[in-house]
Amino acid sequence: MPEKSSAEKPSVLFVCVHNAGRSQMAAAWLTRLAGDRVEVRSAGSAPADSVNPAVVEAMREVGIDIAAQTPKILTVDAVQASDVCITMGCGDVCPVFPGKAYLDWKLEDPAGQGVEAVRPIRDRIKVLVEGLIAEIAPERTP
Repeated sequence: MPEKSSAEKPSVLFVCVHNAGRSQMAAAWLTRLAGDRVEVRSAGSAPADSVNPAVVEAMREVGIDIAAQTPKILTVDAVQASDVCITMGCGDVCPVFPGKAYLDWKLEDPAGQGVEAVRPIRDRIKVLVEGLIAEIAPERTP
């Protein structure tokens, strides 16, 4: 992973196809768990019109409200502005730039599934985000 000075916070971009499920959950978890230690973005290669309602409900169950989020289109600028780009099932759509860290998280697509099917995806994303935070933005003790 790219090293950051203590004054700079790392930035992470989560990318999935529709930016309506996995990437929205990952961005919400990273925001909740890392607070202001990390800059968080999410985008999709073919954004949906709205966030998946089952995803909104599954996140609400853990006290995170993403109902106001809207899917965003993946842009080259978003990739260039991020230190770490994490893809989730969008294949080779994400542009690649030297000096960036790229990860691909293999996660089931919650599209068209009910909240029961989304819960294990949500919980797996939390574990992955916790590992990411430990690597790029660990809490510093004074």
